[in-house]
This record gives sequence, C-alpha cells and structure tokens, in this order.
Amino acid sequence: MAIFIGEHTRLVVQGITGRDGSFHARQMRDYGTRLVAGVTPGKGGQTFDADVPIFNTVVDAVEEAGANTSVIYVPASFAADAILESADSGIELIVCITEGIPVADMMRVMPYIEERGCRLVGPNCPGLIVPGICKVGILPGQIVLPGRVGIVSRSGTLTYEVIFQLTSAGIGQSTSIGIGGDPIIGTDFVDCLRAFEADSETDGVVIIGEIGGTDEQTAARFVSENMTKPVVGFIAGQTAPPGRRMGHAGAIISGSEGTAEEKTRAFRENGIAVAERPADIVDALQAVV
Repeated sequence: MAIFIGEHTRLVVQGITGRDGSFHARQMRDYGTRLVAGVTPGKGGQTFDADVPIFNTVVDAVEEAGANTSVIYVPASFAADAILESADSGIELIVCITEGIPVADMMRVMPYIEERGCRLVGPNCPGLIVPGICKVGILPGQIVLPGRVGIVSRSGTLTYEVIFQLTSAGIGQSTSIGIGGDPIIGTDFVDCLRAFEADSETDGVVIIGEIGGTDEQTAARFVSENMTKPVVGFIAGQTAPPGRRMGHAGAIISGSEGTAEEKTRAFRENGIAVAERPADIVDALQAVV
C-alpha cells in the first residue's frame, strides 16, 4: 500500500514530446510506472518510443488508454490550462512539475480542481515515488529503498537528501512526496499526513518544511490532534534574513510566523521531534520509530 500512486496508476505525460517530458517519461517507464499515453496537441496519432500512443487531448488519453493520473511538463505559460484540461477529463491525480506558474493562474485553477474532486500535487514540485513500484515526476529512483517511513517535503533537493540519508542507514520509505514550495499548491502537509496516518504500511513520517507561510504550524497542530504515528521534522532556511525570498516563491518571511524559529517551536510544542540538520534525521527517526 502507498499514498496517492501505486500499481493502479495509469500515467499520461502532458508534454511528452518536449525535452523534459520525453526524458522523464522514459525514466518513469523504466522505473516500472505504467505509462499508457502521452499528450501533445497536434501530434495525435504518433507514438512515443514506438509503443506509447500520443493523443491531442487528455480526454482522448483517458477514453482510449484508460489514463487515471497525469504529469505535466509544459512551460509555465501553458501549465494552468494543462491542469484544467486534466481536471476536466476526469483524471484523478494531477502532478504538475512546472515551476514559475503565476499566482493569478493558480487562483483560477484551484476552485476548478476542488469542484471536480481531483487531487493536484504541485506545481513546482518533484512529484512522488513509491520505491520499487511507481514514480510520477522527477524524483531519482536509484536512491530510494522500500520500507515503512513516509516523507513529505516542500523542498525538492532536501527530499533527495533525506531519502539518501535514510536509504544509507537502511531505513526504507513507503512513499516520498514533494508538495512544492509555491504560495498556492494543490496538496499540502495535512493532506499527506492524513494519508500516511491511514496507510497501514507506514510506521512513521518525516516532514520537511521551510521558511515562509504557516503551513508547518498547521501541520504541527494536525499531528498533535490527529496522528498516532511518530513524526520527525526539519525546517530549512534557519539563517535566512527576514523579507528575502529564499528559493521558492512561498519561502519568504513576513513578520514572525514564517521564521524557522517559529516553525521549529510549533513542531516541538506539538510532539514532533526536530532534527537540527538533515544528517540528524536518521538518529531522530530511530529514536521514535
């Protein structure tokens, strides 16, 4: 069992004929993901690598190839419409890798996503991976290890680092998910924590936050009030100066609530063991799981 993706996933790649789309389509397929279709408007009827049909629209990929999950590798100026197209087609899970989507575009997208009842992961995220079974996105498959620890992170590169640290220590992962660091995202910490709590094959969770916003504080309260499984946390950006954006569009401190200090305090006050450095996560996790 895993959260959001698994053996049931039937993937369509939006932008499959582009540089990034084609490269990662092969990576996902080679990892074991069931890649059933690609979409590039105007190239319907062609094939990708001789065996994956390309369609003009996502609805065609759903109706003719049975796709239930989409991953988006299209430029930012077209990404919002790509999300809307997937939602309109009946896709259950949409993973948007694209970064740089304007906030105004995401404000238009989110009500439609909620109305359609589908799940969006991202944008500006590395996606998800279930070790040995399925990956959707750009997470490197060679560093993961099957196991029983869930990972949810706002930072892509820190996700890789923490996976590598756990794998090196022989601690496997059930599902790893990068939710993205933009101000407006489709799936947040609480969504993932709730799913991990319900997953019978996850024994503990690592949550990786960063400066900016109050999502980590909200997640901390959820852990305290709703989770029975142990949670270990880390907050990136501890030396960031107030008012300066660090990396992600959402990683900007405004007032006191978005600081690493405030988020770390919220974690500790709500029963989350906090690692001071990514390298300390293994020890912190072994102490509670």
